[in-house]
Amino acid sequence: MDRPAPRPTRPPRRLPSVEETSAGGVVIDVHQGLARIAIIARRNRAGRVEWCLPKGHVEAGETLEQTAAREVAEETGIQGRVLITLGTIDYWFSTHDRRIHKMVHHYLLEATGGELTIENDPDHEAIDAAWFPLDQVHEQLTFPNERRIAQAAWQRLAGHA
Repeated sequence: MDRPAPRPTRPPRRLPSVEETSAGGVVIDVHQGLARIAIIARRNRAGRVEWCLPKGHVEAGETLEQTAAREVAEETGIQGRVLITLGTIDYWFSTHDRRIHKMVHHYLLEATGGELTIENDPDHEAIDAAWFPLDQVHEQLTFPNERRIAQAAWQRLAGHA
């Protein structure tokens, strides 16, 4: 009995890749003599809660610093003034139809006003916002690369960098 010849297999389809740039930051407020940072909670695609730094896409005509201040204000309700650059996080992730190379530029911001709220988040991604002591926020942040950015903020404020 003859078997049909095996059909050639196609190599896996390579998803197209795109570059995305975002900015955000560590917004610091000194409360009762202690530095604290505003962070947000959101749900990932699997529905799990992640605590992270506020950040988002650069809009047309914005500088990275302007994006960082706008995103912090939208996602936390806290107005801030950019002080310094803290670093850039660079990572890849995939959706069903593309691979995304994301660059997120982080800044240290001084809180200048506002009230902690997620009500101004136009994308409604944030499900909560909270203040955490800067020297303890690493215990709350979900992602190691964001813990590294918070640590850089702590070192800069403590005069170690």
